[in-house]
Amino acid sequence: MLKAQVIRSSQREFICRLKDTGDVVNAKALGNLLKNQENIVVGDKVLLEKKGNEFEIHQVEKRSSEIFRIIVREQKKKVTAANCNLLVIVASVSRPTYKRGIIERFLVRAVQWGITPIVVFNKMDEYDPSKINLKFEKDLFQNVGATSFEVSALDPNYKNTILENGPRELKNILKGQLALFLGQSGVGKSKTISLIGNVNLKTKEVGKKGKGTHSTTWSEIIDCGNFSLIDSPGIRSFSLDDIFPDELISYFPDLSEIAVKCKFPNCAHEENSKNCEFRKLDPSKYENQLILSRLDSYLKIKEEISQKPNWQKKIE
Repeated sequence: MLKAQVIRSSQREFICRLKDTGDVVNAKALGNLLKNQENIVVGDKVLLEKKGNEFEIHQVEKRSSEIFRIIVREQKKKVTAANCNLLVIVASVSRPTYKRGIIERFLVRAVQWGITPIVVFNKMDEYDPSKINLKFEKDLFQNVGATSFEVSALDPNYKNTILENGPRELKNILKGQLALFLGQSGVGKSKTISLIGNVNLKTKEVGKKGKGTHSTTWSEIIDCGNFSLIDSPGIRSFSLDDIFPDELISYFPDLSEIAVKCKFPNCAHEENSKNCEFRKLDPSKYENQLILSRLDSYLKIKEEISQKPNWQKKIE
């Protein structure tokens, strides 16, 4: 048997990279394997057998992590990638308009998947400090264990001036890792990958309304030498409506540590909640402003996901 990793998939045919030689081959999955395995996705480590000039996938090894979403309407868990080490969240500081809420949703998924998140602020050559307090954003995400980086995908000579980390530090943290890149359409995901990975990916300009157009139509692993990246289709929204409202606080680890100190276990953490630990914080202190900002994001997401009845979220 030959060890390999799936670097691109299409129905029953998969492009795999052999572990020992690095050669890229086409492989087919046996029908029985597809029945027993929910699916075979990019990032899966597989065992191949060569028969003549063709390769067959005979086994999928146990995954160290899964990138998945629950399709509520179909009551099904959909895995889209496997064995990722890092979740790289790319955001734009110009166009499209910076939206912290989207990053917060990705951070929830990072906790759910058990994958370390990092945040990359792109288009820094167009940064306007009067619109975004980048240091505040960085400190906000640092409390969740997400390191922030600043880059300009269109200017390879850009030097980071606000955060401690720039393109060089980003390359260092990605070394030896398999990372999944996610971000709202138009934030420059593909261009950022091209910058730090020295590869050329197909890109499209941001539309007239400030919304990006999709330049990636499939997920694939890109070999960048000393690290690998998974590029995936951009999205404009990221629903969390498959998560139960009562469980949401567990995906905000920086808040859950404080929430357990509330007098009432069912505390809603609203402004009028009695004996709520969050409402005892002095909002004039910077560290408390960070906590309360995260709390505001939590309450907004909780309100959104509460619109769907719990019985519709149940997955067998």
